[in-house]
Amino acid sequence: MPRDPVVVVEPLRPRAHCAECRKGPLRRMVLEFHQPLCVDCAGLGPLVFLPRGDAALTRRAREASGLWAVVVRHNRRRTRYERQGILVEGAALARAEAACLADAERRARRRARDAQRRAAQDVRFRAALAEEIRRLFPGCPEERAAEIAAHASVRGSGRVGRTAAGQALDEGAVTAAVRASVRHLDTEYDRLLTDGVPRRQARVRVAPVIEAVLASWRR
Repeated sequence: MPRDPVVVVEPLRPRAHCAECRKGPLRRMVLEFHQPLCVDCAGLGPLVFLPRGDAALTRRAREASGLWAVVVRHNRRRTRYERQGILVEGAALARAEAACLADAERRARRRARDAQRRAAQDVRFRAALAEEIRRLFPGCPEERAAEIAAHASVRGSGRVGRTAAGQALDEGAVTAAVRASVRHLDTEYDRLLTDGVPRRQARVRVAPVIEAVLASWRR
């Protein structure tokens, strides 16, 4: 059974020094027993960095590399670590690049077909989401429901329409999408944030307006 890959962290502000060689501040580090190690002391020095973006190249390089590691960076806005790429052996990356070059045309045709399929799925989902919004909020203007559905369902956005609950048209998820739209378009929420009001406090201040709009749309 394959073991989990080593996780290499890219700190937003390099400050730490290696617990063994004292080199630093570290642009990339491995945490062992809560102590930062540089990639050399962690045994990953010979590896090369492959940024994310090409799924086929990443998969092939990872499969061809005897040693590899995942590189992550913390996203403060989403409060989670996100993959930046992988570290792999140089020879493995070269073999992967050669394999991808050999079948590039076939993969391009497949990507085009997949893009068309996803676009059709998105159109159907946006229509279904807009219809569900109108069912839950019959007073919501039709154009506004369509705008909310389009905004909430953008691929890769991380918005509620892309979550599992959103894809299932869960009532809570649909309501959350509508509430978010009202918060940004029908209240002073964005201006409060611009003026430096803390996010939690700004949400409390605009909550009565949001609930009033939602109540009027439910009737």
